[in-house]
Amino acid sequence: MLDTSQVVSNPWGAVFVFFALLVTHAIGDFALQGSFLSQAKNRNADLSRFFPKGAPRGLWWNALFAHALIHAGGVWLVTGLAVLAFAELVLHFLIDYAKSEGWISFALDQTLHHLCKLIYVALIFCNWPAGLDWDPLSPSLSSPAE
Repeated sequence: MLDTSQVVSNPWGAVFVFFALLVTHAIGDFALQGSFLSQAKNRNADLSRFFPKGAPRGLWWNALFAHALIHAGGVWLVTGLAVLAFAELVLHFLIDYAKSEGWISFALDQTLHHLCKLIYVALIFCNWPAGLDWDPLSPSLSSPAE
């Protein structure tokens, strides 16, 4: 994980984090996405090559969700921010769904993914909102027992 506090108001830190996010995106969209996942995440794809008797019910949804989770994990590893990882999960799912439905092109798909990463970096750079680094796994500062 990178120390995102070094990105706040630091242009070179922001460039570094943006680059790291682009690397994780390339790994997730190309290196970790084989032929099966690439096709299985598309509900309109012909999967007879993998499933001659028909694809299992709900396969496309699970495959698309798994693919989006891989990307969310990359964002979380780079930024350490669960809220951005969740945003990536939702946005990556929706963008890839739009591409699989033919609503957007491959080029627009990739542009939107990169734009999401740029927005994440801009949010960190501007330190907005200040609660962006909220950690749901850490004990609260004021517990009900006090």
